[in-house]
Amino acid sequence: MSTLKPGWVGRFFEDFAVGDVYDHPLGRTVTSTDNSWFTLLTQNTARLHFDHHYAEQTEFGRPLVNSTFTLALVTGQSVIDVSQNVMANLGWDEVRLPHPVFEGDTLYSRSEVLELRESRSRPGVGVVQVRTTGFNQDGVAVIHFRRTLLVYKRGHGPRPPQLPALDAART
Repeated sequence: MSTLKPGWVGRFFEDFAVGDVYDHPLGRTVTSTDNSWFTLLTQNTARLHFDHHYAEQTEFGRPLVNSTFTLALVTGQSVIDVSQNVMANLGWDEVRLPHPVFEGDTLYSRSEVLELRESRSRPGVGVVQVRTTGFNQDGVAVIHFRRTLLVYKRGHGPRPPQLPALDAART
């Protein structure tokens, strides 16, 4: 007989504590296609991101990964632990890029909870502030930022879809 086990539903406001650190579980290798497509999709005309011949003439000797792609990827890696139950992002502050990211680098990330408070205007959510750092495959920090978001309290957010009962799903 099969036993239905619930999947990870993410943290709600009540599940956070100042000082908690989350090593996000998924790394991601950045490809040349990722870099070119993201750069061109966002109408970034800096040839350093998509023109290999041009990039070879720079001090880096190869294309740099678009920094807003790095921000988006590292933010995305944190969702499973930080913002699975987000109502809204309020902002990214103090974004710093201490080391370049190159095509072929694999990025990993970690977040630390810095601040928590009840929302003054929305009783069903709380304000969470984290500091997230992205690292390359060598453990070198490539980005860090503060992110502030509204997170639902347990029982106040939208409910995920309900799947049919296990026996009904087998027919």
